[in-house]
Amino acid sequence: MRVVHVVTLVSDDGAYGGPTRVAAGQLEECADRGHEVTLVSLWRGRTPAPARLGSVPLRTRPARSLLPGRFTGLMHPLLVRDMWTAMGQADVVHVHAGRDLVSIAALAVAALRRKRFVAQTHGMVQPRRAAAVRLFDRVYVPLLRRAHGCLVLTEQERRHLAEVVGAGGPPLVTLPNGVRPERGGGVGEARREKEVLFLARLHPRKRPEAFVEMAALVHRRMPDARFTLYGADEGVLPAVRRLIAAHGLDGIVTYGGALGHAEAVRAYAKAAVYVLPSVDEPFPMTVIEALSAGTPVVCTDTCGIADELARRGAAMVTDGSPREMADAVCGVLADDTRRDALVEAGHRAVAEAFSVHAVTDRLEAIYRGM
Repeated sequence: MRVVHVVTLVSDDGAYGGPTRVAAGQLEECADRGHEVTLVSLWRGRTPAPARLGSVPLRTRPARSLLPGRFTGLMHPLLVRDMWTAMGQADVVHVHAGRDLVSIAALAVAALRRKRFVAQTHGMVQPRRAAAVRLFDRVYVPLLRRAHGCLVLTEQERRHLAEVVGAGGPPLVTLPNGVRPERGGGVGEARREKEVLFLARLHPRKRPEAFVEMAALVHRRMPDARFTLYGADEGVLPAVRRLIAAHGLDGIVTYGGALGHAEAVRAYAKAAVYVLPSVDEPFPMTVIEALSAGTPVVCTDTCGIADELARRGAAMVTDGSPREMADAVCGVLADDTRRDALVEAGHRAVAEAFSVHAVTDRLEAIYRGM
């Protein structure tokens, strides 16, 4: 089977986050099963685009900002030609579709090519009332309705997408995200006993300021604990630095910039605890990547997989307040028995619920039914 995926952006700093990692993981697993795969995307980085993302062949053009918005307006005119060529040879087209120019172009090319395609929206397509969004949706939604199916992560995403697409739209099929076992990534890394990690975009919804507030509370109780934030800055870094200074945490809380995937794997492997303070996070890949690395996780109760993780005892689920997150972090750092139980439950959750192997079994069935 020849499988073509389209995702908006691949970059050396992982700025587009989960959708890019999901696309690459799905395609890598498909390739391992003997399918011929291609990923089409824009590229942004300090070096020329790689020919492959892991083992996945990559067709890219340099990202250009044609309209306002961090991702919405990114495009390159020749990427449309690349989509046309790649999709013409494809048996299956899979669009990781946000509200952006790349996604709308990919949906349009798939429709013009008369390809049966699926769209996966990763929680990015929610009901919006802004005039610009309504105008965009006049073209976007009719194209999305032509999909053979739309893949959703959670019941909340199902409700949101159903409202956007309307009655009579394509079937909404639940498909979780999954992680691949790392091939040597992080193996042999010396785990730091009291290193607490934040690894996400520095965006208001990710709440890096809450991480710093949590760090201040933990530091009072455990002065030897250290805290590191990694991720591309989306406007919050100045506030983070002001908070670090205000709490006297210079040298205690540090910012390490954005990481590529291999560097991120090593960061998980070194950390004693991973904390994601995000609210309304549909399906955080960073959480299951940390679980896969054997790193205990602290998250909020609005995380899309919080209930599943809590039921399995695989994460410390909090109300998201700095105090409750600090209590959870201190509990893990101070109690090896609790930590070991979280690690074991986390590995079990990944194997049983969040493995890319199980996800791709389902994905292959969807493709064959198209």
